[in-house]
Amino acid sequence: MTNTITEPFISENFVLENEAARALYFDYVRDLPIVDYHNHLPPDEIADDKRYANLTEIWLKGDHYKWRAMRANGVPEELITGDRNDYDKFLAWAKTVPYTMRNPLQHWTQMELKHPFGVLDLLDEQTARPIYDTCTEQLQNRLTARTILSEHRVQVVCTTDDPTDDLRYHQQFAAEGHALQMFPTFRPDALLPVNTDAWRGNVARLSERSGVAVTDLDSLLEALVSRIDAFHALGCRASDHGLERMPPASDRLPEFDAAVKQLLAGKTASTLARPDAHTIELLQGFILLELCREYAKRGWVQQFHLGALRNVNTRLFDRMGPNTGGDSIGDWGQVTPLARFMDALDRDGQLAKTVLYNLNPADNEAFATMIGNFQIGNSMTEGTPGKIQWGSGWWFLDQKDGMEKQMNTLSNMGLLSRFVGMVTDSRSFLSFSRHDYFRRILCNLIGQDIERGLLPNDQRWLGQMAANISYHNTVEYFGWTI
Repeated sequence: MTNTITEPFISENFVLENEAARALYFDYVRDLPIVDYHNHLPPDEIADDKRYANLTEIWLKGDHYKWRAMRANGVPEELITGDRNDYDKFLAWAKTVPYTMRNPLQHWTQMELKHPFGVLDLLDEQTARPIYDTCTEQLQNRLTARTILSEHRVQVVCTTDDPTDDLRYHQQFAAEGHALQMFPTFRPDALLPVNTDAWRGNVARLSERSGVAVTDLDSLLEALVSRIDAFHALGCRASDHGLERMPPASDRLPEFDAAVKQLLAGKTASTLARPDAHTIELLQGFILLELCREYAKRGWVQQFHLGALRNVNTRLFDRMGPNTGGDSIGDWGQVTPLARFMDALDRDGQLAKTVLYNLNPADNEAFATMIGNFQIGNSMTEGTPGKIQWGSGWWFLDQKDGMEKQMNTLSNMGLLSRFVGMVTDSRSFLSFSRHDYFRRILCNLIGQDIERGLLPNDQRWLGQMAANISYHNTVEYFGWTI
């Protein structure tokens, strides 16, 4: 592969295919700040302003997108997640990059090298050493976790946090006072009841953190609400749930109390009837409904990521654990349980602002129409534009084709103009170029329609619309003071 180029591949007009698109991007969107309301950034690295040893540490460790591509390219696991040195791992990635053509990783790679490192060369085996050295030197001397966020003009990051987290890094960061705002997001998935030792361990940690001895269903709910209050006090205004599909919307049933006691007792309870899988599923639905009612009381935004089939490779999971590249798109029926769950909350006027994300693209139209069913306000959300949102392309869909399909479908089924835009959903501090990628794709979609005569050439109105989707709608939706 040759790197003899007259213009950088990631040029100023990257993705912007006509003059209308370029005008929208450069005049209205490019310089807007970033509000990233869903990511998996480690809060300790932000609070402590971590400095990274080299490019591999910040770019390859924990990035299962890259790991999957390297495995597909035949790279031995020792060069992906094994104990080989950091440069050897980086070189293995550099050799893989030319084979990622037409995969979003190829665009992301070059965009992340350009910003914040200023590297314009294409990454391959020949350029690997100078690129690694250049970027590592900047990481050791100029760039830290917070300076990278600053260079991307990030104003707000919402990390994803378990109820048992002590939140000390959020407390530390808030007490110091920074222009950047970091808020926790409440993600209690690991505390929805299942009959495993891992769940019992999670409940034990919840008891310790909340100060509530969890012995039955009521005390479990009390402990969870206590942690919701603790999160709220630190500026949390959102929850997040990553579920295969929505559980049944269940009222409280008499058998739930015995079921929770049995689950807490585990193998030691020989005298209690063991709850069957259906009872546990109903119990999960009841607890999730109770949590959602608490979110609504506090004016939170609840997020539901639906449709991931996780940990399908037993050998990979046993060796490395979750989030290591063994997940896929699931094909469960999503629509009926989702509709019933949302309706159960809406009937009582307790449906909070909600963002829905689907992983299976076959569900695009279903999710886009689902949000329209529940836009009617209640006493807490009356007059809220876009109360129910269909979130940006998630995981396998957060690439050019997936984002275009999501926005085209939303345009046809709802109001694209009220969309709350992009999130990184990432563990990497270098992923914030995805916001720029999204903004370019958005402006290009609108610009193409202007050129085809499908939209009026009203630069002022459409420019403001693009700016709203990219930034202003999100700030208004979450109610932050920035």
